[in-house]
Amino acid sequence: MAEEPVWLTAEEQRVWRSYLHATTLLEDHLDRQLQRDAGMPHVYYGLLVGLAEAPQRRLRMTELAMKAKITRSRLSHAIARLEKNGWVRREDCPSDKRGQFAILTDDGHAVLRRTAPGHVGAVRQALFERLTPEQQKSLGEIMEIVAEGLQPNEAGADLPWLR
Repeated sequence: MAEEPVWLTAEEQRVWRSYLHATTLLEDHLDRQLQRDAGMPHVYYGLLVGLAEAPQRRLRMTELAMKAKITRSRLSHAIARLEKNGWVRREDCPSDKRGQFAILTDDGHAVLRRTAPGHVGAVRQALFERLTPEQQKSLGEIMEIVAEGLQPNEAGADLPWLR
């Protein structure tokens, strides 16, 4: 016989729903800002940032998927759209016939430089300006604990970038 689940308390339910509400609204806010300013969703902006921070503005596709915490198929679709815009290009990996690199183009870097100030302003206004320094520190610590618990290190872990 199945065990009865341990239901959330009223306070846990309140916290959970507040978290869902806030993260959904925050993601929508950032998506709208980036669509308005650069014609791209937030996830594409994150990919451009990941490439801009990489040595020679290039990463293996699998490494970029891991950095972005998305599936390889979602990454492939996103990179195809970014290629179409001329912001990213792909290169085959010489040491691995199945591997590819994603490379941030000069045009992609220029879009990122143009878009970053508005994006940072949106993040600051939506999140950091609403919190005290102590709340910011607590939020960072809490999110690190949650992320650490959800990212197992054992082989065969079911993580988005491995799918």
